[in-house]
Amino acid sequence: MQRRHFIHTTVLSAVAISASGYIRFNGEGFEGDCETTTDILGPFYRPGAPVRTDMRIKDAPGQLILLTGQIKQKDCTTALKGACVELWHCDANGVYDNESSEFLYRAKTYCDEKGNYSFKTRLPVPYEVGSGQIRPAHYHMMISATGYQSLITQLYFSGDKYILKDRSSSSPAAKRRVLTITDSGDGEKKVVFNVTMMEKLPADPAVIQRLAGSYAPADKKGSNEELFVKDNMLWTKDPSSINGGYPLQYNGDNTFEYYGRSGISYRFEPQTDGSVKLFYNETSPDGKKISWKGTKGK
Repeated sequence: MQRRHFIHTTVLSAVAISASGYIRFNGEGFEGDCETTTDILGPFYRPGAPVRTDMRIKDAPGQLILLTGQIKQKDCTTALKGACVELWHCDANGVYDNESSEFLYRAKTYCDEKGNYSFKTRLPVPYEVGSGQIRPAHYHMMISATGYQSLITQLYFSGDKYILKDRSSSSPAAKRRVLTITDSGDGEKKVVFNVTMMEKLPADPAVIQRLAGSYAPADKKGSNEELFVKDNMLWTKDPSSINGGYPLQYNGDNTFEYYGRSGISYRFEPQTDGSVKLFYNETSPDGKKISWKGTKGK
């Protein structure tokens, strides 16, 4: 399936952590400004990729690349062994394999005792996403580990002329994810990407702005759900509140929940036409479940 068929969903490919960085006290000492920035998961992720480190396709065009790095724990120092690292990207024609049993340019691996991982693959290409906009070449990556929020991100390459014209790659928070391609010493190229995992990640204003708006219930009954931006956070509108509503915290995997109140979640799904679907789920203190879905236009 051609990558351009998923054009409009790329507007949700925005970083999900503060661009300015911050320092916090973890109960024992100070830490911060070493987190790896993350992107909201769009429709391009395909579960079930095979466990392998060699993604190369024989005689396929494109520069051979060794992607390697280390996954670290939240202290920014200790290796995170056993973390699952998934990688996917388009081919030399800008096409993602969303259907075949071969899972072309899709793979996952597990970190060794020192938190190290590696993949052998090809360098992806930039591609047009409509209205003359071109996304720079990039890898998609997801890292999962027990006790940590899954980190979903994109990697870019220095020297790509489209980086500064792209909303995601030009963000200050993506600076550490614009990587330098070097010689590996055997005629191939190498890219190094180290990752620091965190238990929770706040949502970046770029994500918040895109998700805010009016969501019409699918059954056309009742009023729309209004989400707005305040203090760089996503809020649900409620006139009865002295603040005009209630803030939501980002929990990863496109899901937000109420601060300080469990049992209420908002999950967002980007659509191919540029709209966004909202899935609301609530469990009341007495165990009653309420669920509905709504849609915000592009």
